Amino acid sequence: MKLLLKIGIVLLLFSCHKPQKKQLKTIQLLHQNWEFSQEGKEEWNAAQVPGVVHLDLLKNDLIDDPYWEDNELKQQWIEAENWEYRMQFSLDQEDLNNEKIELNFKGLDTYARVFLNDQKILMASNMFRSWRKEVKPLLKKGKNELRVVFESPIEHNKEWVENSPHQLPSGNETEAIETKVAAFSRKAAYQFGWDWGPRFVTSGIWRPIELIQWNQAQILDVYTSTLSFDEKTASLQTEIEIEASEAGQFELLIGDGLVQTQLEKGINIISHQFEIKEPKLWWANGSGEPHLYSQKVQLLSNGALLDSLTQAFGVRSIELVNEADSIGTSFYFKLNGKAVFMKGANYIPQDVFLHRVKPEQYENLIAAVKGANMNMIRVWGGGIYEKDLFYELCDRNGILVWQDFMFAGSLYPEGDEFRENVKEEAIENIKRLRKHPCLALWCGNNEIEVAWKNWGWQKQYGYSPEDSIAIWNNYLSLFHQLLPDLVEEYHSGADYTPTSPLSNWGTAENFNHSSMHYWGVWHGKEPFEAFEQNVGRFMVEYGFQSFPAMESLQKVIADSNLQLESPSMQHRQKSYIGNGLILQHVEQYYETPKSFEDFVNLSQEVQAKGMRMAIRAHLQKQPHCMGSLFWQLNDCWPGPSWSVIDYYGNKKVAYEAVKEEFATQ
Repeated sequence: MKLLLKIGIVLLLFSCHKPQKKQLKTIQLLHQNWEFSQEGKEEWNAAQVPGVVHLDLLKNDLIDDPYWEDNELKQQWIEAENWEYRMQFSLDQEDLNNEKIELNFKGLDTYARVFLNDQKILMASNMFRSWRKEVKPLLKKGKNELRVVFESPIEHNKEWVENSPHQLPSGNETEAIETKVAAFSRKAAYQFGWDWGPRFVTSGIWRPIELIQWNQAQILDVYTSTLSFDEKTASLQTEIEIEASEAGQFELLIGDGLVQTQLEKGINIISHQFEIKEPKLWWANGSGEPHLYSQKVQLLSNGALLDSLTQAFGVRSIELVNEADSIGTSFYFKLNGKAVFMKGANYIPQDVFLHRVKPEQYENLIAAVKGANMNMIRVWGGGIYEKDLFYELCDRNGILVWQDFMFAGSLYPEGDEFRENVKEEAIENIKRLRKHPCLALWCGNNEIEVAWKNWGWQKQYGYSPEDSIAIWNNYLSLFHQLLPDLVEEYHSGADYTPTSPLSNWGTAENFNHSSMHYWGVWHGKEPFEAFEQNVGRFMVEYGFQSFPAMESLQKVIADSNLQLESPSMQHRQKSYIGNGLILQHVEQYYETPKSFEDFVNLSQEVQAKGMRMAIRAHLQKQPHCMGSLFWQLNDCWPGPSWSVIDYYGNKKVAYEAVKEEFATQ
């Protein structure tokens, strides 16, 4: 008996001193104690992560406000430099006892070499992707150093551009730019300039870095989709993606039900079907309540919790009807079996420096969308795949999302490396966004097909017939094969269109077919009355410029330069047409402005008038027209643009006009 007791005490003492693994997965954000330096210099300064180099330079008083006057021109040197970021974090033995330790870089902008304790762990090449790496063998007790070296996006791609078999259009980069690299860079296109925004080609850690510690297995994704529904019952399926370090028996607690499951080493996909009685459907704003359910999934091993994830979902169906009809070719959406007229706008990123857009700015903007009686916004392809919060707010407020893939106004290079990069980008973002009931449509690109067929690129760039065949085949490979195949594989049942628009506004017959970007008013310099005569089946873009309020301009322009013809104000206007068209319509409908402030105010009145005429015409021509998405909702900096809400969140006169017109059924 004494011998057994002694053995028991020894075993107890041994178990007390044996290192114990933590079971539950933990995620630590590595946001603190960062510093940065221009490569080749010894000076280090404090950095913000997430962030970008421009604002780190600003916060350390190394540059002036990029948005002030014409500082954009003075700060172009930043894009040509390499920048280095570094920080230290500490781990104790308890941390190191975890079976798996990973670093997850959720957004690196854009070309980066990452070092952990002086060992290179990855090379990033795409702003739109995350980069995940198992790093436990490189970690040590105590201090660990993480270093990220960003290569200039201009210099990185210069040789590729110069050796490309074809010069590729890069519609957003001006003729003054010697080496146009935007089309070769998987980076937000608008940061290279657009006709409503500045050129600030950023570098930096623009989304969070996570240190992930886990044991045995972890949940990577939870996706609940609607299989079918009627008034009595909805049938749904939850797909759970789990990574296991070794094969074994585990338990899944899905809602209130416990399921035993055998996992293999590596990635496992577990499907769970269930029903909801008397389901409440998810409806778009103006059609009903956007009801959301919640699915909680917990992963356990012998009763010990390893990981959990909770995901909201909606019971709904969404269908794009794009087919031949008695008029020409339809283009409309059916939500839960009901044809719905889509009322909304095109959304661009809310800042060139993306990380400084605060949660309340997202909340205020989506509240403004709902408040203006909209039910859809298009996430335009020259920006970014937005953060999760954006789509969660659209879910909660009943705002459907037309989601472009991030391609706009350019042609893209050939080659397996580029294609593989795009493939990984698409898979990640399809899987991330498919779970949101607001997601209505995937669209391959913005205006590339209509440009190829109508803008004269072949002549402008001197393409031979052989060049044209090669370029067009590459286009088809990306937008008619790769992307739709990936949507079908990872978001089965979702609708996809290869481009927007599908029809060009050049002829009257084209207004009977599919989606339309109508720029006869503005680029075509047609009168506002043309809005009433040119109504397509689904109006994806149209609009008219105005200036932001004086209080917004005064934040970035000196009082002495608040004049229409001042160099600073001329620089603010990015449209090639300039301010003359606004003034022409102001004088047509109102009077010659007596001051610059008078011009600013009347520009907003004119914009509102044009928007009223367009939206009213679209609504009155139902069911010929079944959608009206104006250009554009918001701004990325303070300046003249087509927006109805300026950079600082101030609503223009046109916002109220849109709100009133969209209130009409």
